[in-house]
Amino acid sequence: MATQKLYAGAKLRETRVRADLTQKAFAERLGISLPYLNQMEHNHRPVSSAVILALVQEFDFDVSELALGDGERMVSDLREALADPIFTDQVPLADLRLIASNGPAFARAFLALHRAYAQANERLASLDEALGQQEVRAGSLPWEEVRDFFHYCDNYIDAVDRAAERFGSRETIDQAIASAFKSLGIGMATADRDGALWEFDEATGTLFLSPHASAATRRFQALHRIALLQYGDLIEATLDLARFQSDTARSIAKVGLANYFAGAALMPYERFLEAARQTRHDIEQLSVQFGASLEQIAHRLSTLQRPGAKGVPFFFVRVDQAGTITKRHSATRLQFARYGGACPLWNVHRAFETPGQFLRQLAETPDGARYLCLAREVSSPVGGPAFRAPVRRFAIALGCEIGHASEVVYSDGLDLADGSVFEPIGISCRICERRACHQRSVPPLERTLTVSHTRREVLPYEVAG
Repeated sequence: MATQKLYAGAKLRETRVRADLTQKAFAERLGISLPYLNQMEHNHRPVSSAVILALVQEFDFDVSELALGDGERMVSDLREALADPIFTDQVPLADLRLIASNGPAFARAFLALHRAYAQANERLASLDEALGQQEVRAGSLPWEEVRDFFHYCDNYIDAVDRAAERFGSRETIDQAIASAFKSLGIGMATADRDGALWEFDEATGTLFLSPHASAATRRFQALHRIALLQYGDLIEATLDLARFQSDTARSIAKVGLANYFAGAALMPYERFLEAARQTRHDIEQLSVQFGASLEQIAHRLSTLQRPGAKGVPFFFVRVDQAGTITKRHSATRLQFARYGGACPLWNVHRAFETPGQFLRQLAETPDGARYLCLAREVSSPVGGPAFRAPVRRFAIALGCEIGHASEVVYSDGLDLADGSVFEPIGISCRICERRACHQRSVPPLERTLTVSHTRREVLPYEVAG
C-alpha cells in the first residue's frame, strides 16, 4: 500500500517564523538546501522523514501537528460543499486531499464561492427577509469569515494567549483587574443600563456591568474591556495579519480576539493545563477553581493546542434548540457541518431535555473513529428580573477521541472496550455514508438509490453499498 505524501508548507513556515529565522538560516538548521526548503514551504514537494526528524531535534517540533492541521479540516469542508446537489459528479477523496495540500488558496476560494452561492439561494428562498438584510460583500458573510479565521488558526492565537497568560498570572484575577482599571484611569460599576450586559461610558470612563449577570460573566466582560484598552495594539496587529475582506468582519474579529484574551487571562494557559490534568478535566471543578462559567471552561479546554505544550485534543460546539451550530472548533478528526444542523443522533440535542445535568455518550463516526462525548444545557436569562427576562437557550458539547478518554473523569464507569455501546453518529446527512439510519433526512449524495414499489422500510429508498 502506497504511503500518502505529506505536504505541510504552512506548518514549516509557521515554525520558521516562530523561530524568527530567514529561509536560509532555517534551511541550514534543517540540513537541506534553500531551494528544497522553498519548494516544501510552497507545497511543491512533500516533507521527508529526514526533515521531520530535524524539526524534532532542532526545534522541539510536535509531530502530532502534522496529523491534523488545515488539511483535514479543509478536506472535510470541501467534501461537505461538494455534497450540494448542484454537483452531480463525485470527487474522489484522494483528489480532495491533493487539492487541500497543494492548492489551499484555491480550496479556500472555492469554499468562498460555494458559500456565496448558498447564501444567494437562501436569500432568494426568503426574499422578503433578504430585503431587510444588510449588504453582503462577495466571498463570505462577515460572521463566517471570522469563524473560519479562528477555525483555521486551530482556535489558538499564540501572541494574544501569551499576553493574557502574563496578565492573569501576576496576582489573583480580581486584583489584576482592579490594578489594570486603576492604571487605565477607568472605573467599574454595577447598574442596569436598559438591559445591556455591559456598557462603557467613554465620557466618564466607566464600565457599567449588568447586576443580573453572573460573577463569572462580569469578570469576563471586565477583562474584555482591558483587552481593548491595554492590549489594543496587539489586537490590531493580529487583525492586520488576518486580512479580513470587510471592515465588518474585522470589527467582529476584534470582539472575538478581546473575548479570547479575556478567557486566556481568566484561565492562564500553563496553570489551566496543569489544573485540567490534575482534575482529569472535571468541568465543574475547574469552573469553581477559576471562577468561570461551564461554557467558558469547555471552550478553553478546546484551545489548549500550544506547540510543545498541548493538552487533550477536544472538540467543542454550542448549538441552539433548532440544532444550528453557533460555535464550533475541533482539534480532533471530527469536523462539523458548515451548513445546516448537527447529526440528530448526537447527545447534544438531548441536553435540552435534562437541564443541569451532564450527558455522556460513546459515539462512532462513519470513518470508524470513536469518541467520548459530553453534553450539557447552558441556558440563561438575559438581563432584567428572572421572571420576565427572555432566555438564551443553548447546549454545549465537548468530546475527545476514545484514546484520550481515560484522561477525562467523565469516562469513569463506561466500558470503552465494548464496541456495541458506541452509537453511530455522522456530520451531515448529505455526506454521511451510513446505509441504515432511522434519522436520515436526505439521501447521501455519493450513493446510488433504489426505490421499491413493493416494499417499504424506515426510509422510502434503499442506499446502495
